Amino acid sequence: MGKRGNKNGRGRGRGRGGRGGGGGGSRDGWRTNWTAISKEHEKFERYYNKLGILEEGEKEQFWEAMRRELPSSFRFAGSRGHALAVQKHLIDHYIPQITSVQWEGKNVDPPRPIEWYPERLAWSMNTPKQVIRKFPPFSAFQKFLVSETTVGNITRQEVVSMIPPLLLDVKPGMKVLDMCAAPGSKTSQLIEMVHGGEEARVRDIIRKIKTEEGRELSPDGFEIEVEKSFAAQEGDWTDDGRSTGLLIANDSDYRRAQMLVHQVKRLNSPNLLVMNHDATMFPSIKLPTPPGARGKYLKFDRILADVPCSGDGTVRKNPNIWKDWLPANALGLHTTQTRILVRALQMLKVKGRVVYSTCSLNPIENEAVIASAIERCGGNTKVKILDMSDALPGLKRKPGLTDWKIMDRNGKIWDSYEDARDELGEDNLGRISDTMFPPPPTSEDERLPLERCLRVYPHMQDTGGFFITVLEKLTEIRARNENAPRTEKSQISDNAIKDEMSERPAPISDLVDEIKNRTENGVKSYETSEALEAVAPITEPDNGNYSAAVRQNTPPPAKRVLEEQLDGGSSPKKARLHGTAEKIEHWPPPPATLVDERIRSSEPFDEVMEEDTTEIKEENAPAIKEEDKTGAKEEDAPLIRQETTASDRCKPPTKEYSDYKKKSSGVHEEPFKYLNPEHVELERIFKFYTLSSRFPRDRFMVRNATGEPVKSIYYTSVLSREILTENEGKGLKFVHSGVKMFVKQDAQTPEMCPWRIQSEGLPIVEAWVGEERIVRLYKRETLRKLLVEMFPKVGNESWKELGEIGERVRDIGGGCCVLRVEKSDAEDGFEQRIVLPLWRSVWSLNLMLPKDERKAMLLRLFNDDTPLIDHSQNRNKPPTPRDISPSLSDVSIDNDAEGGVLLDPAAREAKAGEGTAEAQEVEAAKAANITATAADAMAADVEMGDEPTNVVTEEQAMKNEGMLRAQRFHERDKVDETELGQVGDASVGRWVGEDKLDGGEERKLGIEGGGFQG
Repeated sequence: MGKRGNKNGRGRGRGRGGRGGGGGGSRDGWRTNWTAISKEHEKFERYYNKLGILEEGEKEQFWEAMRRELPSSFRFAGSRGHALAVQKHLIDHYIPQITSVQWEGKNVDPPRPIEWYPERLAWSMNTPKQVIRKFPPFSAFQKFLVSETTVGNITRQEVVSMIPPLLLDVKPGMKVLDMCAAPGSKTSQLIEMVHGGEEARVRDIIRKIKTEEGRELSPDGFEIEVEKSFAAQEGDWTDDGRSTGLLIANDSDYRRAQMLVHQVKRLNSPNLLVMNHDATMFPSIKLPTPPGARGKYLKFDRILADVPCSGDGTVRKNPNIWKDWLPANALGLHTTQTRILVRALQMLKVKGRVVYSTCSLNPIENEAVIASAIERCGGNTKVKILDMSDALPGLKRKPGLTDWKIMDRNGKIWDSYEDARDELGEDNLGRISDTMFPPPPTSEDERLPLERCLRVYPHMQDTGGFFITVLEKLTEIRARNENAPRTEKSQISDNAIKDEMSERPAPISDLVDEIKNRTENGVKSYETSEALEAVAPITEPDNGNYSAAVRQNTPPPAKRVLEEQLDGGSSPKKARLHGTAEKIEHWPPPPATLVDERIRSSEPFDEVMEEDTTEIKEENAPAIKEEDKTGAKEEDAPLIRQETTASDRCKPPTKEYSDYKKKSSGVHEEPFKYLNPEHVELERIFKFYTLSSRFPRDRFMVRNATGEPVKSIYYTSVLSREILTENEGKGLKFVHSGVKMFVKQDAQTPEMCPWRIQSEGLPIVEAWVGEERIVRLYKRETLRKLLVEMFPKVGNESWKELGEIGERVRDIGGGCCVLRVEKSDAEDGFEQRIVLPLWRSVWSLNLMLPKDERKAMLLRLFNDDTPLIDHSQNRNKPPTPRDISPSLSDVSIDNDAEGGVLLDPAAREAKAGEGTAEAQEVEAAKAANITATAADAMAADVEMGDEPTNVVTEEQAMKNEGMLRAQRFHERDKVDETELGQVGDASVGRWVGEDKLDGGEERKLGIEGGGFQG
């Protein structure tokens, strides 16, 4: 859904849906008392009544719906099979109990599926809060929702925001871009589509491999069975069934991009890249090309432009709109929205599809943007509005507007641009431009069928308001100057565009030779360089039509220009220009980019031809008026640009300049460094887990400057690797990529591999793990015991209490294992396969799952909310030799604070008689002023979930929950590669302290309705 206004996370700028973009309604405890807000607004109501968007008989229903609170809604997330399994549990267990509840003599309406959503995987409920609090069935249902939302199986999302990804029609293997992605609910939908049918395809490949080896594959579970039909229809088999597609999720605000990362990481996609760029100037992404060949850039099959908007369609869940609504909100966003859509069309493949959407009902932000962008790109012979009237049967919608009016900031309504210009004069138009009005009448062939746009109104299906348009690119385009008159036609033919795209750039060798010769001769000025002019000619400004790459690297306008724009001085009739030369906004990439790329391969410095855009803040800049903040970004402060000469641009950057750039950015992202496929640590991992030779070795990376695996190893897709390596150091801002596959762990025996499989990477690698590290489980009670009990003992005959897996875990070597819960038709069996990470230590066994995930599985699989039992808390008695597993009985435990293993026999003998390892660890912990509880946890086998957590009492955990969530978010998602020390040490007091954002603002995490949690 379109994001409201500015994205700085405060006031009107908060993203649609509040915290995390959750679904309609708010979580009790977070809700503000909105009863004091008057749901009346004269201009707001007058404007929409005058627009004629509804029949006379519908207006009363429309405004009544706008004043009602929005129902809660949610969607089952993950793969199609997994989502259907969780949905089945809801239908079988919770719905029958809820339907029996009566309130005030009537049956309470239970949650209902959204009929038009595929597989009915989206649901909505409008149950009064007092009912949810009073009746146990609803309380249990709410607990189920929060639990499954925490682990990512359910996403709180407003119903209408689910529409754009569905109309985008993403197929496996496609390259997809989400231009304004935060907070990430629609991004999650797109990831699911990119990976559609992947599990079933991989299982099919594994089955064929097993058949060739003369072995059988275990039965497919319920989730794989329902995926098979989809996998057969949507083929993406080129990489052993793994998805070859790509999703790039972008957001212009870095902090919102981090929230986006946290939201989508739960889906564990190696095919995801998160970037941090202004969508109006999204940069071209270079792909690897053979030496000497013309540069190749990424084009997308599908693009979602869910743009920032005034958000008046969200008034049902954002009641502040009733008092804050201003006509200027839409007027100020129109140009930005048009630029985003034009940029999307430029990056789209021919025959590709763009979906443009907003949560606004204002035609200035909707139909006017569609008409303006298509006209700039060459008209309906270049871009087509698709008829989606038959899509999503059951969804009630209205056609787009073909005629509308404009309300200016003073509340006056205008029928046409000419009327406003004649009465106000060109100097007093403010933000009003001719592109905001309906396109002028043309022939039937040239007429834009704006009625094909979709409008969803609140009273039609008890939702929010929304606007969606689906566009298809028919041929290559070259956008018209945005400040040129709308009636001016492009004189460039299709053949001319093709010729331009096929032309090779000017020879670079002459420029390289000239630079070298002048450097050797002591000549520093390049202002008269003919070679430079041939490669990167300097052109005069052409009415403000910068290319996306030029605008991306051009500083914001100076004080006067910014003030003029905010005051409405950006009329296309009186365009004010500022800055450097401007170029055609489209294709190919600017020649200066090629110069920079080629010279850096021949010269010892990186920025030979890159323009110095050093900026300094102007002191005593006047504050921006509150009413003009809509759509502006927090960083858009008045700036003055320092002019540089061509000779300055050819100098290598100084240390002071580099330090300044790093400081001024305020953000430091660790680099993405890929490991050599023959790296010793990868060899160690593949040998320990006996991974199949068909599992790729060339897709593993780390996030540190050294390029060596220190703490974590990530896995990405092939295309992600190519993009990250090809664009390294070229100014593209990548925030996240890859799935954490392996995490380093203290090895307790020489045989153990220190790299354990992380739970988020397990679904990708588990099918390729050899039998030597597999433990199979078939009975429900066995799994329940492993979920409830943390660190059950294995030694001293304790393995017999583990039932069917006892002998296997007794005999298997120490380290990480893969627990496969297989499908079984027995009464105590499972319908679906489940794969979990398991750790076999010297003393015990443990599922490597966070407590939240354990509790969610217990609730979903067993309807059990039994408190977890931590056996490591009961290890006050020193272990006897019989406690040690027979296969590990010759291993002694070191008495250091880390609980590590003493591998040197001589040192082991020297430590004889000093007491047991656990007792000495407790003493060491006490000496370090660590609490007894933490010391016990450190001496025992440390719980290994996705992140180490302190073993504390339930009461302590409840008190510290908010702080732990915030700190985990910060530590896990922002500094994954920070060296945390040993696991035991990391579990003690690691998360203490306040988490501060830039400027001292305290980070507050918590999602309404359980959207996501740190």
